Amino acid sequence: MLIQAEPLKKLVSVILEKGGSSNDEAQVVADHLVRANLAGHDSHGVGMLPFYVKRIQDKLLFPNQTPELVNSDGSILMFDGKRGYGQAIGKMAMEQALEKCRETGLVLMTLRNSHHLGRIGTYGEQSIKAGMVSLHFVNVTDHFPLVAPFRGSDARFSTNPICLAMPGTKKQPPVLLDMATSRIALGKARVAINKNEALKDGLVIDHKGQPTNNPNVMAGYLYPEQKDNPPLGALTPLGKYKGYGLALFCELLGGMLSGGGTIQPENPRHNSIINNMFTLVIDPARMVDVPWMEHEIEAIITHAKASPPANPEEPVLMAGDPERINEKERSVHGISIDDTTWEQILEGGETLGLAREELLLLTE
Repeated sequence: MLIQAEPLKKLVSVILEKGGSSNDEAQVVADHLVRANLAGHDSHGVGMLPFYVKRIQDKLLFPNQTPELVNSDGSILMFDGKRGYGQAIGKMAMEQALEKCRETGLVLMTLRNSHHLGRIGTYGEQSIKAGMVSLHFVNVTDHFPLVAPFRGSDARFSTNPICLAMPGTKKQPPVLLDMATSRIALGKARVAINKNEALKDGLVIDHKGQPTNNPNVMAGYLYPEQKDNPPLGALTPLGKYKGYGLALFCELLGGMLSGGGTIQPENPRHNSIINNMFTLVIDPARMVDVPWMEHEIEAIITHAKASPPANPEEPVLMAGDPERINEKERSVHGISIDDTTWEQILEGGETLGLAREELLLLTE
């Protein structure tokens, strides 16, 4: 089905409010999820909602939290998210980091013990809007590992995302690199399972460490209550040893230096999602002449994109271009949601006491 962004956001916010969120929090989380869909990141979009509903019922996610400042030392800000909605907690922590950066020019911000932060690019977009450069390293705890180390045959890490954000100019849109350190996020396997589609080569391995195209080797992580799941496989790291190395540093920076901990087995695993984030925010105007910087941004991107495409139908793109292309198309034609995901969203609302007919009316 295709659904426009605004009615979809309304549906999601109603379910979130029924789950205990204030109207303000519900709007922030719903907007974040729908914007992820608009950007083409369906793995981090509204399909996450049924998971959140279950975590609320399991008392592993607590609505209406605010980030607690646990350490403020010069340009260092350290927050605890108190297992609140990451989309709201992360937004508030970033707002404080950006405000501090306007004073100091450089901020190191950490956030620990936050429930799922969602699409990390959203926080890069916050810094871009403020004219700042930002770098984000994120790990995952309270969840079973999903990603095999290079040369390994079973999962030892999570998808551990990295985001790098650079403001644009009047001529050049911002540059936003937002990626998992695995070849795909777990949510993309969920989408493939729900659509009954095979995965491309090299994205997952089976329980013996052998390549497979079957996304159901990841079903046990997504739907552990199902009895017919095949033995657990694993996602593969991006760029072999390179993604493996980056994933490790997400653990060391995002997990260890935030105080939130790493995915090593001494720490709890409740099949929830806790994110810890290590963020640097930089005011570039404190470092270089802004007109010169803007010229360099435009010149280097023009230089890169001028490379003749190997396939004429696939021009060279810059980080952030695919999201802008997707948003332009989906804002007009609507967001595509497969039948299984749609049913899971409706069932999530029903478990909270909302009538299906009421939910469907919101999307008309």
